Amino acid sequence: MALLLVQPLLVSGVVQGQLGRRVHRVLGGVICIAVLVHIGALWVTSPPDVVDALLLRSPTPFSVWGVIGTLAVLAAAALVVIRRVFRLSWRVWAGLHTSVVAVAVVASVVHALLIEGTMGLVSKWALCGAALVAMLWVCGRTWRRVWRMRKGLP
Repeated sequence: MALLLVQPLLVSGVVQGQLGRRVHRVLGGVICIAVLVHIGALWVTSPPDVVDALLLRSPTPFSVWGVIGTLAVLAAAALVVIRRVFRLSWRVWAGLHTSVVAVAVVASVVHALLIEGTMGLVSKWALCGAALVAMLWVCGRTWRRVWRMRKGLP
């Protein structure tokens, strides 16, 4: 969840120059790996629960949000990979990538808030709220740029 807070700040220009974008790319890969490790660890501890979650028949509501978040994270990574293959313009790619990432963040926040675990209630809400605010801020900036480009404005 902490990486989901940092990611939008890196790409937004808080870290100036190409360094922010490079770290954003690396952390995107780290998030994908962390999600896969999380699923792998769940598989080791309880394979039937993972199967139920992936088939969307789990009795716990947080698992459905986890699957949605996982699929959105993987879709965001796939968009990064196929951007050059399909020669997507920045405007199209940014709109798609931002939308999919927004789904990933919202699903991850709901997933985290529904789980009663080791994280404290106040810190969990604070981190989830901060991640949502950062995502909304960057989504707003990105969508303004996409629409300005669509209208031919600088």
